[in-house]
Amino acid sequence: MRAVFMTDRGKVRQHNEDNGGIFMNSSGQRLAIVADGMGGHRAGDVASEMTLTSLKGFWEQSEEIQTAEQAEDWLRQHIDQVNKILFEHSNENAECEGMGTTIVAAICTDRFSTIANIGDSRCYILNELGFQQLTEDHSLVNELVRSGQITKEDAEHHPRKNVLLRALGTESSVEMDIKTITFEEGDLLLLCSDGLSNKVTVSEMDEILKSGRNLEEKATVLIEQANNNGGEDNITLVIVEFYDGSESG
Repeated sequence: MRAVFMTDRGKVRQHNEDNGGIFMNSSGQRLAIVADGMGGHRAGDVASEMTLTSLKGFWEQSEEIQTAEQAEDWLRQHIDQVNKILFEHSNENAECEGMGTTIVAAICTDRFSTIANIGDSRCYILNELGFQQLTEDHSLVNELVRSGQITKEDAEHHPRKNVLLRALGTESSVEMDIKTITFEEGDLLLLCSDGLSNKVTVSEMDEILKSGRNLEEKATVLIEQANNNGGEDNITLVIVEFYDGSESG
């Protein structure tokens, strides 16, 4: 397995409130995370950084994950724990009042990948079936699309596009979506904040990920594309590629 993490402030924002990374447990299994913070004066980066630091610490102390059920339980339990940490911190520190963060996280083993998400940071997969989004955005606009009130095209330019229905740390408890997929030779996972998905089309992502570039180059080109298309937001991504280790590179 190979993986790359990259983040960029973008062309407009003064600060990068996104966080992310790829972390190993004692068995060498990877946990990939992208978190897009929000709220308060500089509190967004506090929320996303606390999320990252907490989950990294939990993961590095974890035993080997052997089943999808174990992976799903791990994510549910530890993301719940982080939610409580953030919620308490925002209640105890006035400058962090109302802070929160999106999260998309993937536990990657040799046989499967388990993905959890809250908010509008996304996970996509590129495999033999093509390129598709695995997660559902927890946003007002996505709810309007799902209920048939607006079209997907309307959603692209909707004035309330940034309104989230769920975030990590804003309430005492939080609901998350969790799913497990089989992860096979040559498959790619892309986790990203909306700074990428709002600026780079699905067909552009597909084309870049299918290109002959190495993972670092693919990540760089995706971020360049988001900046070329406006770069109004922070841009963060993780790409995980499954391969058997006998290949070069």
